[in-house]
Amino acid sequence: AAGRRAMLAASPSAASGLSFRRSEEIADLIDLFSKTQYRAKEVTPRVEAIEKRCLELFARDYKYSIIQNSSGDVCGHYPRQIVFLEYESELEKMSFHTVQISKLQDLVNRSKLARCRGRFVCPVILYNGKHICRSATLAGWGELYGRTGYNYIFSGGSDDTWADSEEFPEDSEVRNGDSQLFDKVRGHDIKLLRYLSVRYICDLMVENKKVKFGLNVTSSEKVDKAQRYADFTLLSVPYPGCEFFKDYKDRDYTAEGLVFNWNQDHVDAPLTIPPCFSQNLNIDWTQYQSWDLVEQTQNYLKLLLHIINSDGR
Repeated sequence: AAGRRAMLAASPSAASGLSFRRSEEIADLIDLFSKTQYRAKEVTPRVEAIEKRCLELFARDYKYSIIQNSSGDVCGHYPRQIVFLEYESELEKMSFHTVQISKLQDLVNRSKLARCRGRFVCPVILYNGKHICRSATLAGWGELYGRTGYNYIFSGGSDDTWADSEEFPEDSEVRNGDSQLFDKVRGHDIKLLRYLSVRYICDLMVENKKVKFGLNVTSSEKVDKAQRYADFTLLSVPYPGCEFFKDYKDRDYTAEGLVFNWNQDHVDAPLTIPPCFSQNLNIDWTQYQSWDLVEQTQNYLKLLLHIINSDGR
């Protein structure tokens, strides 16, 4: 009895110690995240331990497959093992796969050049059977030509990224080289989007095209001249980029009263939301340029959650 009382008396202290250690580990993880840029080909034992722990946590709640990205072969900024969540784990459910992972891997490999820095459309959250994905914006011709040339040179002239059994429409043969290249890379990007059953694309860019040194380095689905993304519902929800958040830091991380300057020359993407989503949220969208960072973030989140919770899949 005395031993049991001693054990029970020690339990709160032990639990407190465990909680403290976990808090320290979380603080260390946030510190590492804030100071170190992740590169898939520069792996340390600490990063390996974090990756292993992430897979263990995913396995508690989901059945998942892995998209291989060893050494950053597909994207140098995505994890070496990219988790594709298939469905929530349930004891009564049989184990099965919702996708052919080999086909998904192939689509990823083919579509990687379509988006800036190879950051292809990647599923990150699964909610009610819907994949919420992230990606970079579309690559412009400057990056596209640069990366295709780089890949060709460093593959010994045998890059098979574009090998495909499917033929493109005959009218593409009479288009110029730029158009044919965009047909190919964006065609593969669209195939990946469709395989993931993506229906809505929310564009956060404040520009229609990002221009550096006079070159269009990135573009947007909404200004694709060939209207390749016309089958998707496109929403333009311009949100300040990372440059703006320097002001947030300089204000000691105070977002109240911090308003983005919408009158800059490069800012040309208006807020564009289909009426079916903008209605019934009790938000005056015409005032979006007057919102501070807090109100803008809140209203955008309300919109995105409304879309995610809509009945359509």
